[in-house]
Amino acid sequence: MNSLKIVDTGTDEPGTAQDKTENYVVNYLKSMLAIEEAIEPYKEQKKELRTEFMENGWLTKDQIWSAVKAYRLYQKGADMDDLNDMFDAIERQFGGKSEF
Repeated sequence: MNSLKIVDTGTDEPGTAQDKTENYVVNYLKSMLAIEEAIEPYKEQKKELRTEFMENGWLTKDQIWSAVKAYRLYQKGADMDDLNDMFDAIERQFGGKSEF
């Protein structure tokens, strides 16, 4: 069951281009807020999952962070050679982590 509300954009309303743009902005924000409200319980579940894995000693915060970052890069089809080259360039320009 989908409980998300699609907000009517009111494209048939007369008015200036600015009025129409403002109407679209308001409708976009209302729809976005409805979506954010709907996903809030899932955000809490995700936080609880992370906490459970850390409290049980299964993974550290850094391991979870690394795993999620690696997965996101995998999803995007990131080129690891390009990523490593960029990382090396940043390290050359800014030095190692300990230098911050």
